[in-house]
Amino acid sequence: MKLKHHQQKLLRKVDFLSWKGDNTLREAAVMRRYHVTGREDYVKYSRLVGQVTAFVAKLKQLKPDDEQRADLSGQLLRKLYAMGLVDSESSLAKAEKVTVSCFCRRRLPVVLVRLKMAPSVKEASRFVEDGDVRVGPRVVRDPAFLVTRSMEDFVTWAGDASQKRHIARYSNKLDDFDLLQL
Repeated sequence: MKLKHHQQKLLRKVDFLSWKGDNTLREAAVMRRYHVTGREDYVKYSRLVGQVTAFVAKLKQLKPDDEQRADLSGQLLRKLYAMGLVDSESSLAKAEKVTVSCFCRRRLPVVLVRLKMAPSVKEASRFVEDGDVRVGPRVVRDPAFLVTRSMEDFVTWAGDASQKRHIARYSNKLDDFDLLQL
């Protein structure tokens, strides 16, 4: 089917590969690196980053010696530090540098790789989806689960996880009763 003249003219002005508002290359790289399967998670993290940067910009508009600015910036930095998004509570400059990658680094599969419980983020995601990982007393099946600094110490294998048995067998700590269950 041949396009009419005005349709051809319109198509010349539109580039379907790159839209103005899209940062698809960066988004695709982050989603691939941290194994984010749904775009809605990336969009959610991006909105949170936007809210944090907007809040920091409003705080910076206040006078540096303002009591309210010091109180609010302290609260914001404490929360971001507790979530693990910044490495110290020193200044608002740290809060300005929060990115989508910071949120992705706090996802449960990425934390599993950092704790050396899984060799790759993809495999860690499979462990989480299969229900082999628990955070505290709760089995987590959502790979988008964000692990805070305080919860990081409580990430373990679930009670009936096949990985737990495999590790015990490898280190010769498998109980004889567990051998009957294999």
